[in-house]
Amino acid sequence: MRTTAIVAGLALGGGQPTTAGGREAELDELEARWGSEASRHTPTCLWAFSGIGTFAHLDYAKCLTDPSVAYDIAIVGAPFDTAVTFRPGARFGPRAIRQASSRQTAFRSFNTRAGVNPYRSWATIVDCGDIPITPFDNDIAREQMTQALTQLGRRQTVSALSPKPRLVTLGGDHSLTLPALRALRQVYGRPMRMLHFDAHLDSWNPNAYPSSWGVTPFTHGSMLWMAHQEGLLSNSSTEASVHAGLRTRLSGDGWADYEDDSSQNWVRFSSDDMDEMGTSGIVAGIMKTLGTEEPVYLSVDIDVLDPAFAPGTGTPEPGGWTTRELIRVLRGVEGLNLVGADVVEVSPAYQGRGEETALAAAQVVFEILSSMVKMGVAAGKDGANGVSKKDEL
Repeated sequence: MRTTAIVAGLALGGGQPTTAGGREAELDELEARWGSEASRHTPTCLWAFSGIGTFAHLDYAKCLTDPSVAYDIAIVGAPFDTAVTFRPGARFGPRAIRQASSRQTAFRSFNTRAGVNPYRSWATIVDCGDIPITPFDNDIAREQMTQALTQLGRRQTVSALSPKPRLVTLGGDHSLTLPALRALRQVYGRPMRMLHFDAHLDSWNPNAYPSSWGVTPFTHGSMLWMAHQEGLLSNSSTEASVHAGLRTRLSGDGWADYEDDSSQNWVRFSSDDMDEMGTSGIVAGIMKTLGTEEPVYLSVDIDVLDPAFAPGTGTPEPGGWTTRELIRVLRGVEGLNLVGADVVEVSPAYQGRGEETALAAAQVVFEILSSMVKMGVAAGKDGANGVSKKDEL
């Protein structure tokens, strides 16, 4: 009876409580009865099949238009796919990944591998929605992504465990990694190392594909070459970045693509190396190259998986890793100092009815978030004032 009166009073503007404390109690009661958002503050279970389609039922914030929004980790969509060289459709990737993440709720997301529930730990994680990106002009689109990610990367954080916010971008085609690296260069004032899971090199020199109409440098296969040319990657004789899961065909009649890639100081692990080295060997090779101190940007092209596990992608290549193998490797590299990440090239029009590609991408994001949060927990234990040396960039 009391609840009925409260609802009627709030809905019709009558029955206002006589004190602020009374109104607060009434609102708390309504929240307890009807509030369904499961967060670290609210233990109510949100059923996976209900609610608005944010990533993992996280709170949605209009981060780009509201500078007051603070967070430690932000999920950002980049629905852009007009820099692809084969099948389009990844502009629908962010929506598909969010939909596939609906099984993840704060109530039921304790990661037994990491020993944390990323949605109920120290980090404030929000879904910032999508960057508005034009499909008509790639130069403008690239600048839109760069400015948006830079703005979001400079936002105030909530916890001292996260001196700078970390962004996890949902693609979209892989060209968005260039704007992400440009943004990180501005936010941190220094180049990054990179861990790149992909069937393809994406470091191809666009000048190798001449046309009487001119050269188009910005594609989802050349953005790492552009990043190298711009000094966005700290690749040198002593600081390499890593490709993992490669199985692409090369151009021409020889090894020119690999030679050009090596000149940019990339270390390569092929898809076949998984058979020879196993997940532990791949992990050891990655960690030996990248270490635990230098800032690392993680980029996961879902086509690193075999088309049997991820057919919904723009440039599928047979002979890839299984979903389990990729996740095992991601869990093994949790010691990396991740400053940002993306999961790209999910093109849902080509996936099966079971949404296997988007489900794999959503799980990859969950593992990345778990590692970021776990790293913050370790920083709180080891660092002065809750900030580790790894975070003092």
